[in-house]
Amino acid sequence: MADVFIDNKFIGTVKDGYSFAERFISERRMNRLDASANILVDKNTSNVYIETSSGRTIRPLIVVKEGKSLLSKKHYEQLKANEIAWSDLIKQGIIEYLDSTEEEGALVAFDEKDLTTEHTHLEISPTAIVGIITALVPFGHHNSGPRLLQGSKNQKQGIGFYAANFPLRMDTDSNLLHYPQVPIVSSILYDLTQYEKHPSGQNVIVAVMSYQGYNIEDAVILNKGSIDRGFGRSTYFNPLVAEELRYSGGLLDEICIPDKEVKGYRSEKDYRLLDDDGIITPEAYVKEEDVIIGKTSPPRFLNAMDEYNLATNSRRESSVSIAHGDQGIVDMVLLTESEDGNKLIQVRLREPRIPELGDKFTSRHAQKGIVSLIVPEADVPFTITGVKPDIIFTAHGVVSRMTVGHLLDLLGGKIGALGGRFIDGTIFDSEKEKDMRVELLSYGFKENATETMFNGVTGEEYKVKIFVGPMYYLRLKHQVRNKLHSRALGPIQLLTRQPTEGRAKEGGLRLGEMEKDTLVAHGASMLLKERFDSDKTIIPISDESGIVAVHDARKGRNYCPIAGEDAGIEQIEMSYAFKLILDEFKSLCLYPKLNLKSKY
Repeated sequence: MADVFIDNKFIGTVKDGYSFAERFISERRMNRLDASANILVDKNTSNVYIETSSGRTIRPLIVVKEGKSLLSKKHYEQLKANEIAWSDLIKQGIIEYLDSTEEEGALVAFDEKDLTTEHTHLEISPTAIVGIITALVPFGHHNSGPRLLQGSKNQKQGIGFYAANFPLRMDTDSNLLHYPQVPIVSSILYDLTQYEKHPSGQNVIVAVMSYQGYNIEDAVILNKGSIDRGFGRSTYFNPLVAEELRYSGGLLDEICIPDKEVKGYRSEKDYRLLDDDGIITPEAYVKEEDVIIGKTSPPRFLNAMDEYNLATNSRRESSVSIAHGDQGIVDMVLLTESEDGNKLIQVRLREPRIPELGDKFTSRHAQKGIVSLIVPEADVPFTITGVKPDIIFTAHGVVSRMTVGHLLDLLGGKIGALGGRFIDGTIFDSEKEKDMRVELLSYGFKENATETMFNGVTGEEYKVKIFVGPMYYLRLKHQVRNKLHSRALGPIQLLTRQPTEGRAKEGGLRLGEMEKDTLVAHGASMLLKERFDSDKTIIPISDESGIVAVHDARKGRNYCPIAGEDAGIEQIEMSYAFKLILDEFKSLCLYPKLNLKSKY
């Protein structure tokens, strides 16, 4: 007897779990059961587990019987002629969907030539083992697993031509690469996903070498001449929105240039770029604190008399301005209506972005790096034929990470550029390294893609051969322009009196537990007194009761609420957050007594 569980709930027993499972699968293949239902017989307990819950990942596999695939040549021909569809193959039981549960009891063959009588299923394509984005990594089967997944994640962050109708869109934080290219080394997925319609990288010459130590720790070095000719240039778009909201009592916002009587009026300089309708002029250059949409709103809180006496000076200023640290050119102004029928103004800013120190670049193999140096073109190393690399990549990045695909990508790129063709780097089905080496040799280059290079500064020949060639590189959306942040004095939180958090709020840069350790390790622990006083405050403390004394501002005196006016009061320096927790202890009916001692 075997117990049967459906979605981990016990529903009954069967005599033989294995024969029950066989019948279940045959009924499913005959289209009498739902295609997404899966079954497994536990080898240890003989219990039957059936899974029907939603949210499971299921994947299609070709059914194998007696060591032969059920998908015949006839089916291929019918599919090509559009006589049958994918759904027909599922209805006929030729293809079925397995989830992680049923895969436990299946033996899946990688290729048709690997089939034995023990196999239960066959992969439709070895490429299907990985996801769509991961299959875009060329020569992916030569990389380690984690790097392959990271390469997939990196490609999602690449700046490219993301949509053909970008001039009409109001996307938040969108980037557009000016000169996107199709990669020389690609895979079958590039054709299937029509990648040439939305490319997100550029083919650049990469030299694998060190350059004055500036590409240590994964950093990359760029050729200034390449940047001047357009390498990696992009535009950053960001929209700002304002809406004329309606309030109870017939009150509403007004898009206009605010009057001087309005509460919170800024200055004439802040409103200088606005047209008569209160909206910014297109193509105007704006920077932080500039108003781009002038707006006034009714007062937040109305009493009974105010409703009949709404003068101009009772309205408040609520204009939309450029956030701290931002700047740009007004690209487009859109006037429309919201779902509620209110007037809606959208202003899109654009900002040209030229690669600079701190920007992030990556190959498709998760070999990401930050720009640490931009070298004048005259100082860049060059090959014997005068080719100068656009990017200098460190050789130390490949060894420990085992991304051999990165090196094959460069080798393939060189052959593709010389032979005028695209190189197939499809995972598990790519062009062979040996064949590529032979082809490169036929073009008059060394088979291992290395070349003699010369020092750009001194003109001396390097004593070693440098691995150099074209490779597809992506500029990622992580740009230093969006992250650069500093402050001295600035806004503080109302509750704790500590600096606000985050770049957008002009927040402070936190010195945490570990940063504290670095100062202690340097023997400069007294610096911490200065570092940790962002919310320093002086509080009167009673000598006798040890609690915070009351400060009477009118009489200009302090007294203890417990010991009275005769108790001695000391002015103690402490963090305001500590004073706050003392107050919270009091609210819990705890007595936070401070025992004061003399310093001397």
